[in-house]
Amino acid sequence: MADAFSSSSETVIQRAVEVSVKTNTPLEKLEEFYQIKKTCDFISERQSEKVALQFPDELLVDSIAVAVEIERNSNVKPFILGDTSYGSCCVDEVAAEHVGADCIVHYGSSCLSPSKRLPVMYVFERRPVDLEKCTSAFRELYPDAQSHVVILYDVNYVHVMNHLLTLLLPDYPNLVVSELVVDGDQCTGHGLTERQHNDVCLSKQDSKQVVCQFGRQFCLKNGSSVTDYSMFYVGQEGATLRNFMMTWNRCSFCSYDPQTETGRTESVSINRTLMKRYYAIERAKDANVVGILVGTLGVADYLTIIQQLKETIRRAGKKSYMFAMGKLNVAKLANFLEIDIFVLIACPENSLLDSSEFYKPVVTPFEMEVACNKKREWSEEYVTDFRHLLPGGQSHVPLADQQDDGNETDISLITGALRSQNLLSSEPAESPYGSSVVLRNQTLTVANTNSAASFLAERSWRGLEQKLGETPVVKAVKGRKGIAIAYEEEGPFS
Repeated sequence: MADAFSSSSETVIQRAVEVSVKTNTPLEKLEEFYQIKKTCDFISERQSEKVALQFPDELLVDSIAVAVEIERNSNVKPFILGDTSYGSCCVDEVAAEHVGADCIVHYGSSCLSPSKRLPVMYVFERRPVDLEKCTSAFRELYPDAQSHVVILYDVNYVHVMNHLLTLLLPDYPNLVVSELVVDGDQCTGHGLTERQHNDVCLSKQDSKQVVCQFGRQFCLKNGSSVTDYSMFYVGQEGATLRNFMMTWNRCSFCSYDPQTETGRTESVSINRTLMKRYYAIERAKDANVVGILVGTLGVADYLTIIQQLKETIRRAGKKSYMFAMGKLNVAKLANFLEIDIFVLIACPENSLLDSSEFYKPVVTPFEMEVACNKKREWSEEYVTDFRHLLPGGQSHVPLADQQDDGNETDISLITGALRSQNLLSSEPAESPYGSSVVLRNQTLTVANTNSAASFLAERSWRGLEQKLGETPVVKAVKGRKGIAIAYEEEGPFS
């Protein structure tokens, strides 16, 4: 048995793991892939002295070569940003400000969420697409030439959209291809033009309706709406497609994956997904303590939505605590057992977190508002961009006046218990009768109004503690050598 155990262990240790690593791009191809000249023009137009180059993990292999070329052609000092705190799709303005950068160049996939602090240039990957197979897949999925279709796509395929439109438009007169736009003073390579644009979802321009959302803009025929169109998505299955399908959940979706070169009708049941989100809303209604997770420090107006959420939660009779912890995982959130539910503030693509593995659910700001704001009702609308919930946004619903906040009761669909809102809409005044008057919760028992700090004080283990002056000072000693399965001083297994 000992020999077998030792043999299998050595086999595991010596086993080679195959990992796909992107090879370095040849120097002659850097200009084509990373738009060096356009980047240098962008830097010189703003007379920048320091520029931050933000690369996702899969493109870091080319980061040094790109930085050297930019420094050689523009005489600026570039700083390479890697391992972003919240997600590579968002612009990491905080890290750029740490090095005193005057502007940012963002490489790779992006959610195109607006940022307000620094000028940003987007440089997307030029991923290959077999246009012949893409058009064939489109014709199979839409045999009716009069179909009303909007073409959406991952940002890394924007460079082929004009060619795709040229091939399809003669046979499909009602075809619409979205273009990429970014709010504010921002620009990009690979087809995204620099412009000023207000985030208005529905407006009128040249007798056409203009839909602008998630950095995409497309025009619809006058008198028609988004629900009259089907959506054709070019790209891989992932957060971008899921975000589109949740937002435009009344539209049928088809997709073409350029990597597998196959097209398909998206068969994911949106209604089932929405019901899962509705279950999370019911959990939010039952919650007493809410944790606000700050999942972005770069998306515009994130501080405003934090304040709005705090007020909404307070008016619903719940306590809230704020957490900033970077990328989320199960172990991090499991440290806060006192929190009943978490609400994540992030970009639209990262806000729809699958929390099935977490001990407590993680919801979006929209879902928390449905749970806490009695003026907002659950409908077919689903909002993933938290900026639309703010005053002036297309989906903003103001809170009820405090004098109208009654203790309305309903029944929890999860526990079946009696539930009441606005029990803690204001701090209870000190009673002249002392402790003879107590606060009761929705189950008509004495409510627990202790803070999360009191729960921490009652724990037997409270995490890492300094214990200054209590730990004896010892001399450093020589550590073990080898690997954990067999240190050198332990000898072989017997």
